[in-house]
Amino acid sequence: MQSSHRFITLGLAAITVVAAGKASAVSAAETNGVTAGPMTKPAPEKEATAQRDERLAWWRDARFGLFIHWGVYAQAGGEWKGTTNHAEWLQLTAKIPIAEYTELAKRFNPAKFDAGAWAQLARDAGMKYVVLTAKHHDGFAMFDSPSDPYNLPGISPFKRDPVKELAEACRQRGLRFCVYYSLGRDWHDPDVPTGSPGNPKFPPGSRSNLVDFPDEGKKDFAKYFERKVKPQVHELLTQYGPLGILWFDTPEKITRAQSAELLQLIRGLQPQCIVNARIGNGLGDYGTPEQMIPAKVSTRPWETCMTLNGHWGYNKFDQNWKPAPELVRNLIDIVSKGGNYLLNVGPTGEGVIPAPSVDRLREIGAWLRVNGEAIHGAGPTAFGYELGRPGKPDARGHATAEGALDWRCTTRPGKIYIHLLQWPAGKFELYGATNPVTKAYLLAGRDKLLSFTQASGRVTVALPATSPDAIAAVLCLEHD
Repeated sequence: MQSSHRFITLGLAAITVVAAGKASAVSAAETNGVTAGPMTKPAPEKEATAQRDERLAWWRDARFGLFIHWGVYAQAGGEWKGTTNHAEWLQLTAKIPIAEYTELAKRFNPAKFDAGAWAQLARDAGMKYVVLTAKHHDGFAMFDSPSDPYNLPGISPFKRDPVKELAEACRQRGLRFCVYYSLGRDWHDPDVPTGSPGNPKFPPGSRSNLVDFPDEGKKDFAKYFERKVKPQVHELLTQYGPLGILWFDTPEKITRAQSAELLQLIRGLQPQCIVNARIGNGLGDYGTPEQMIPAKVSTRPWETCMTLNGHWGYNKFDQNWKPAPELVRNLIDIVSKGGNYLLNVGPTGEGVIPAPSVDRLREIGAWLRVNGEAIHGAGPTAFGYELGRPGKPDARGHATAEGALDWRCTTRPGKIYIHLLQWPAGKFELYGATNPVTKAYLLAGRDKLLSFTQASGRVTVALPATSPDAIAAVLCLEHD
């Protein structure tokens, strides 16, 4: 990642946290409750690096965004004919024919939808951008789409355009508005094949609508691409003002030429719109690891997207909510490795974000109001050894870390921030810092300077007996 941040120069010294008179180290699982692993690595576009950096500048500073999975599927609340583990994939997982799913769409009337409340929640949570599902895999557009009548204002009793309303609400609150678009899966269109021959996990048709369109061999992605994808992407780029990101999903069968053509369409209409790597074929501005956090710092721009519970879309039976401390520590861990955190909510069929989601986002916001300077606009760690050493791949083949320490580091020019995931009562010791430290304090009490010593690259900071923050206190070290 290109950055203007000036980091403390380090040798190969060890890094130690001293608590209660002894060094301690905890695993990645113990510190942040996630499994680390590899990330998507998009190939660079054929353009000047300066152009990409300019486009990504706001996004790199933002660090934290809100993902919203919302559509017809929310109406069912995860339940269909006695089964209760459905969500945004409802049409496929419950094998619902288009005619029956369309009847559900005709009853979808989210009368309690309040774009201002959603945008304000994101702002209160300390988020800087919002990504709304404009069209998910069911092919149903959540916006007024002149090119395809299968859309919310055209079919449901709800004759409003939530994309338009949320775009306006976000801009009023200083948030970047962005949209998600399912690219290579569309269960309403007859010409969308999925899967690959020779792939035992995802063979041909494995993620297609085989109820209405059972013959994969007759499907022609190019027809769908011309008939639906290009017109709807054009509509999203021209009907709702500037978009921060066009967040594509599931490239599936898109060809290199089609990915390039779509990117050219976007660049022609909105040159500053960021595009994620799921536009396919190695194009796009950044990678998108899903439901996991990479084990190490990456020089490529990336963003982890993650759910608050076990589903992206609304499922009223899923009460397995991640606690706020875990979410904050995920955010810290991600930013310390140079990434962004896109955290998802799944509103109900009435258009209400569930209360447990609201509560957790507000807790994160409260932490960021004190410690936000160590996240927003902050660069990755100046060290790296606190992240541990490579471990054995997990069951999904993702890389893991062993021996990670119980703190993380983020940076700004002239400052390093030590996020103390566990409180080292008494003192904190850091080895390898060669730039002279001039000041030490906690962001939760910055008016009270902490005493410290520095010798031979080791900085020792005297700390209070107890932490000022129940989730993670942040120690700031200013340096020359």
